[in-house]
Amino acid sequence: MTKAIALLSGGLDSTLAVKLMIEQGIEVHALNFTSAFCTCTSNGAKEGGCKSEAGRVAVEFGIPIKTLVKGLDYMEIVRRPRHGYGKGINPCVDCRIYMFRAAKKYMEEIGASFIITGEVLGQRPMSQRKDAFRVIERESGLEGLILRPLCAQHLEPTKPEIEGLVDRSRLPAIEGRSRKEQMALADDLGVNDYPCPSGGCLLTDKIFSKKVKDLLDNKPEFTLTKKDLSILRAGRHFRFNGVKVIVGRDASDNERLKSLIQSGQTLVEPDDFPGPVAIVASTQGNGALQFAAGLILKYSSGKGIAKGMIRATVDGGETFSFEVNTPISDESAEGARVC
Repeated sequence: MTKAIALLSGGLDSTLAVKLMIEQGIEVHALNFTSAFCTCTSNGAKEGGCKSEAGRVAVEFGIPIKTLVKGLDYMEIVRRPRHGYGKGINPCVDCRIYMFRAAKKYMEEIGASFIITGEVLGQRPMSQRKDAFRVIERESGLEGLILRPLCAQHLEPTKPEIEGLVDRSRLPAIEGRSRKEQMALADDLGVNDYPCPSGGCLLTDKIFSKKVKDLLDNKPEFTLTKKDLSILRAGRHFRFNGVKVIVGRDASDNERLKSLIQSGQTLVEPDDFPGPVAIVASTQGNGALQFAAGLILKYSSGKGIAKGMIRATVDGGETFSFEVNTPISDESAEGARVC
């Protein structure tokens, strides 16, 4: 039986691409990529996000799935993309090349013949164009071996189509940003459960991109950690005299910040009043400790609090308390705000 590797996000498009291949008797092996920047794991999405959805689809279709994490090596692509950024700090073309190179390696490991994706011509402005497709295929070493079933009729035939491994006449001709044709196809194929019709990447978000850019501009690549990436999705971010200060937004955020604090950082908490916690990415501070304390007072839940005691834990060890008398002004906070 012919084998194919499917880039499966768990969204509607990639699910349909897999289903179309299964309908043609192709043995599909799914490859799922996760990162700190998937929108499906934020803002209230159910636990597990797209990784869980990809796993659910794999179980439903009875296909094997392998998950790869886009880790610190991927951050170097975000830092210096050869093909530039989109509207945020999203290196979409380089990202696709990164994933397809990994898929090519997996394809060779298991003896698969080609790779499929749920990409649709014209759906994404940076990476889902014919010229971008050609660049991605060439630089990933997969010319003629990437089949995009949903828009196949708009593209030149791939090797699996030419060689008769896939019946091109049974593939759709979807194009553009609308999902109406995909939803109709889902009905035809009996695909009824797709809670993430259109996944996305936080790197396309102009506001979130400010956090990422600030991190990359101020931290060398050899000191980046996984916690650096995770903490980007927590709290309000500031930079005071060159020092990063992060303040929690709510109780859940506070607990997350506490779990993500790293060596060489200071945890700052309200001692005798209700309020957020803060992380100061330094043990020296350069005034950042007092700035963080002022922010805690500013964002405290108590109304009319003009002063309070603050507790600081330095590098997970020494703890001391001090009084903060004045909340940080709106002007000072906005002047130091990253995002």
